[in-house]
Amino acid sequence: MQRTFVMIKPDGVGRGLIGTVIGRLEGRGLRLVGLKLLSISPELAAKHYAAHQAKPFYPGLIRFITSGPVVAMVWEGADAVAQVRAMMGPTDPHQAPPGTIRGDFALAIDCNVIHGSDGEAAAESEIGLYFTPDELVSVPRPEESWIYPRT
Repeated sequence: MQRTFVMIKPDGVGRGLIGTVIGRLEGRGLRLVGLKLLSISPELAAKHYAAHQAKPFYPGLIRFITSGPVVAMVWEGADAVAQVRAMMGPTDPHQAPPGTIRGDFALAIDCNVIHGSDGEAAAESEIGLYFTPDELVSVPRPEESWIYPRT
């Protein structure tokens, strides 16, 4: 099973979309193994978005992600990174098709409801920023026999 990091951003939390986003990920068959509601400090935001530090949108990104509470999560499942990325849709919600989280709930690139790791290395790094190993609990669900092929 692969793990990935997912964050419901301040706009998603403020709009009451926490349950909707979690429901979609669970409905897909992914397993929630870590969950926190928190306010991100500027220092943590700088670590999280270090790859974008030289980009012109960086200051606004830091202001936005620290503007309100977020929900940090770890999800687990077969090909979890790609599964979550497909469910989120493109970063620009104008390019996100209906049925994706951004396609259904976001209208602006700056407030696009959700963040998900873009690869396995990013997932490992982002999970480590927000969770310690003892905060993650992986419990198989009985219905997983209907999600994953029998071997």
